[in-house]
Amino acid sequence: MNPKPPEDGRSISTQTQYFMKNRLQAPVLLSIITLLGLITSKADAALLIGNTEDNNIVVFDESTGTFQGNFTTPGLGGLQAPDALTIGPDSNLYVSSGGNSGLNLFDPAYPQDSAVLRYSLTGEFLGVAASGGGLTRPYGNAFAPDGSLFVSSFRTNQILRYDVTTGAFLGVFASDNNSGLGSVNGLNGPNGLLFGPDGSLYVTTQGSANNISGGLTFPFASQVLRYTPEQVAGLAPSEAPNVLIDQPTTLPESEFISLLGLALAPTDDSLYVSDFAGGIRQYDLAGNLLSVLSTNYTGTAPSSNFIGSLTFGSGANSDDLYAVGFDRTNANLGSVLAYAGAQGSAGTFSGDVFTSSRLIRPIGVVAVEGVPEPSTVAGLLLSLGGLGLARLRQRRSQIKL
Repeated sequence: MNPKPPEDGRSISTQTQYFMKNRLQAPVLLSIITLLGLITSKADAALLIGNTEDNNIVVFDESTGTFQGNFTTPGLGGLQAPDALTIGPDSNLYVSSGGNSGLNLFDPAYPQDSAVLRYSLTGEFLGVAASGGGLTRPYGNAFAPDGSLFVSSFRTNQILRYDVTTGAFLGVFASDNNSGLGSVNGLNGPNGLLFGPDGSLYVTTQGSANNISGGLTFPFASQVLRYTPEQVAGLAPSEAPNVLIDQPTTLPESEFISLLGLALAPTDDSLYVSDFAGGIRQYDLAGNLLSVLSTNYTGTAPSSNFIGSLTFGSGANSDDLYAVGFDRTNANLGSVLAYAGAQGSAGTFSGDVFTSSRLIRPIGVVAVEGVPEPSTVAGLLLSLGGLGLARLRQRRSQIKL
């Protein structure tokens, strides 16, 4: 096992040299001097990231990739193996938690803690937002146009609905129509959830199902399914989703396909889909492939790093795409991947990567504004990184896919 690097992947002095060399140019030195006296209490743009093995959520700065502090302590509110992170319409954070992805469902030790937990944006635990109704290892969660919360129940091949105000279970929205055993072009291992601008529901599936003995298998294609606005509203049966994107061709950097995260482009006209095995693909809303981004930041063949979810940034970084990943050959050490303007190369990793010992097998990520910072030093680094981001965007815009 390789030793863990310093907290932010490099020493403080080396990190300062890195920003000075690669992000800061002579025309902004006067602004830097001015910023030395600046004291900020909030990050203008931050990423909340869930560590599935440390059972906590941490804060990273979007512009610099630096660790800002712990958003939650390990296990706060019963947090276990956090997956999807979503900012709700009430400006609180909703986190899928608990259960187990691979354990036999009939094992007496199978966890009974599957839930969606709610936290304020200051990290205060606000209670359980959704549980029960057969929820078993929740993955994706998303708010419908009517305000109800849809949650992927990964191990039962279902999407469940909840009223987060009362905590009431509202029923099963969709299933594989085969008691969790899977079906061709069905809801097989539902993962990421995303509501489109027209009210359609997009769902990534891993292609998994349970066997009759309760074990997890992978007999089906990994796909992106679409439920129409009429199905979402209950005006049409939800038994038969549309296959928007069939299982794509394996990328050179990966050995299998396992579609995971979903993000809507800032222009609302395309979807970005992360693949756990490697790569991010962009599709138009008709399911046509538009571009591919390599996520092989370890530069290995096949890639030794897996990829979690993805998000567009906030504020001045709203056009930039972020993902999280971890190196399975190095104790699941995690990294933040950044693509300025959501641009990059399909063949080799061309984004920015920030590796930190504070990230251990990260999966969920969401961008927020105004998250409290633990120190004025972090506020200074945020300001320096923000000044350099415009040049980073300019450099990335010249990269051809």
